[in-house]
Amino acid sequence: MLTITSTRRNFAAWFAPALSGFGLATMLSKSSAAKVATNEAGVRKLNEEGKPADGTQMITPIVVHNGLAYIAGVGAHDSGPADSWEIGAHTTKVLDQIKKLVEAAGSSMDDVVQLTVFLAKIDYYDGMNKVFKTYFPHGGPARTTVAVAALPGNSLVEINCIAVLSRK
Repeated sequence: MLTITSTRRNFAAWFAPALSGFGLATMLSKSSAAKVATNEAGVRKLNEEGKPADGTQMITPIVVHNGLAYIAGVGAHDSGPADSWEIGAHTTKVLDQIKKLVEAAGSSMDDVVQLTVFLAKIDYYDGMNKVFKTYFPHGGPARTTVAVAALPGNSLVEINCIAVLSRK
């Protein structure tokens, strides 16, 4: 048994430099690089209608990769006076837009697996949850909810998500 181990070690000691000497190690590393490039080429950036983005957007609303759709953060962007802002209305507006983007990507709200919810105040948590439950009647996805100092666009809530693409 000892001689077999010794023989394997001797073979490995000879084989490694031979691979390097023939450039096979370089070929193997190039095939790994090709796989990485293929994965990167598999990333699709889509606009709000689910069509290829033209590349001029600072933020792409939908990115699809490896069977998942990543939806960028969506806020309510309220243009009315601050005293008229209401968490229920903002949450409805945001989740309607999330639903539209998820469907444009080729998925559904039932296939959303993760959401991150940003609230302008933690006091809005119950109001947001009340609306949230209506969009996920079959049980909600994994979710993180955090309160932040402020949100862009006069929003009380901003949500991003990840959805599994539907198989057709």
